[in-house]
Amino acid sequence: MLIGRKVPDVTFRTRVRDESIGGPNPFRWQDVTSADYFGGKRVILFSLPGAFTPTCSTYQLPDFEKLYPDFQSEGIDEIYCVSVNDAFVMNAWGKSQGLEHVKLIPDGSGEFTRKMGMLVRKDNLGFGLRSWRYAAVINNGVVEQWFEEEGFSDNCETDPYGVSSPQNILETLRRKQAA
Repeated sequence: MLIGRKVPDVTFRTRVRDESIGGPNPFRWQDVTSADYFGGKRVILFSLPGAFTPTCSTYQLPDFEKLYPDFQSEGIDEIYCVSVNDAFVMNAWGKSQGLEHVKLIPDGSGEFTRKMGMLVRKDNLGFGLRSWRYAAVINNGVVEQWFEEEGFSDNCETDPYGVSSPQNILETLRRKQAA
């Protein structure tokens, strides 16, 4: 259980749009740290095995996007999705999903995922090292609530999804607030 633990201090290599560059690909590299993402705010972080994969693209990411206003009303400032994919893949995925609210974090080398203790082998799917599916409520860089799918293991034959679903997290936040 990671509750009460500070998130790992990592620098993420992101690509951001910069119109001053011009041309067909007006993007530049920008380093963003864990402190930039998680400091001074209450956020939801969810992680998944890969951009463009079926469960992630059909349910998890779109449902977090749709429920964003509901999460805001529960005191959540931002929603982040992290995946062991590079910035180019994450940007293309975000564009294909028409995201307006959820922000994607590229963990291309898997450093953040490894330091979170969530890096698993998915060689059975041809993926290599990827993230186990989980989510967390993080308050000022500290894990407040943890939602990890069952069966954490290398080369898992199934892809459990439910505990880290936006619906389950939202219900948990509402129950906690009502208590």
